[in-house]
Amino acid sequence: MGKNLVSLSIVLYCTKELDIQNILKSIKTFENKINIFIIDNSPTKDLQNFFINESCITYIHNPSNPGFGASHNIAFRRVCNDGTKYHFVVNPDALFSEYVVNSMVSYLDEHNDIGMMMPQILNFDGTVQYLPKLLPNPFSIVLRKLKKPTFIYKRFIDKYELRNIDKDMIYEAPILSGCFTAFRISAIKEIGLYDDRFFMYFEDWDLSRRMNEKYKTIYYPRVSIHHGYESGANKSKKLFKIFVKSYIYYFTKWGWIFDSNRVKVNNRTLNQFL
Repeated sequence: MGKNLVSLSIVLYCTKELDIQNILKSIKTFENKINIFIIDNSPTKDLQNFFINESCITYIHNPSNPGFGASHNIAFRRVCNDGTKYHFVVNPDALFSEYVVNSMVSYLDEHNDIGMMMPQILNFDGTVQYLPKLLPNPFSIVLRKLKKPTFIYKRFIDKYELRNIDKDMIYEAPILSGCFTAFRISAIKEIGLYDDRFFMYFEDWDLSRRMNEKYKTIYYPRVSIHHGYESGANKSKKLFKIFVKSYIYYFTKWGWIFDSNRVKVNNRTLNQFL
């Protein structure tokens, strides 16, 4: 990777030391130059001490805590005009390596029609997280949360989360997770940054959908990372309220019931597998 070709951003908020150590472990696998932005939304700068000896890291204290997407936008704005070609958005609980980044960059170099892509995401026990999805309707979200009635849920979730697709197949999915995502900067400059009206939740789905309208959004299971998946909205009343607010905003923006493009995109996605 050449100078300024690739950058990466991670947003922190009172992040656990174990996750910080995993970030540092991942960073130490890189032999080539990569610009890393640590956006720390914590009230204090206590976490800065973990990164003080890492020359590749730009630490930005951002105690106003404007949200996940708005914080990553800080990094996007810095790299959009400095020669960076690809930018990775990474969760603090992800464990990855330079090999993963290099493989994804090589694939992006070979396919100029891709604007956004993600690798296979594994739990720390090695099981797969089913994160690529079809475009949701409002009932998809409710059914996914309730998981009942069981016989309807099983049939729904297999289709919605594309669970029965060959695990080694590279394919296009209109919804990609923001836990580890590569973006082509020229595509981001065309479609726009994260919508910062989402404080948290759904901002990655919204950006995926906008990207999918003009570029391919690709699931790339040739490489994998580990990610400590945890649904905070299921455990915290505060986070659940944020989830509901983002849910309402997402479907108000894209359409609750009448969304003809949703049907067309989902059919096109499923037709890949015929």
